[in-house]
Amino acid sequence: MAPTILIVEDSRLVTEAFEILFAEAGYTVHSARTVAEAIELGKKEHIDLMLLDVTLPDGSGLEVLSSLRAHHKVPRATLAMTGHTADELRRDCLDAGCADVLIKPVPVRELLRQIERLLA
Repeated sequence: MAPTILIVEDSRLVTEAFEILFAEAGYTVHSARTVAEAIELGKKEHIDLMLLDVTLPDGSGLEVLSSLRAHHKVPRATLAMTGHTADELRRDCLDAGCADVLIKPVPVRELLRQIERLLA
């Protein structure tokens, strides 16, 4: 069975590009555009890796991690994505349990390499 990736990103264009990229790479893909949708999907589905935008319309993406942790449904790995380079935000993401923090725009090769490494 192919590993499952949950894309949590409010940009429809970015989400659609990632869905195509990951599906072509052989992954099962789900997507959510809000904290609420991501929590609902994360509680229902087995997620191997979550690609998590930190800034979402209804709150912080880090809320998704804390909620899934409370329901014992944390993915094997989470990669945070942000357009901000502040050290404090990076530290908050790592403290919340993210494996790494990627700065947008995320280079596709780096992203795929990170995913392969985390799911190996």
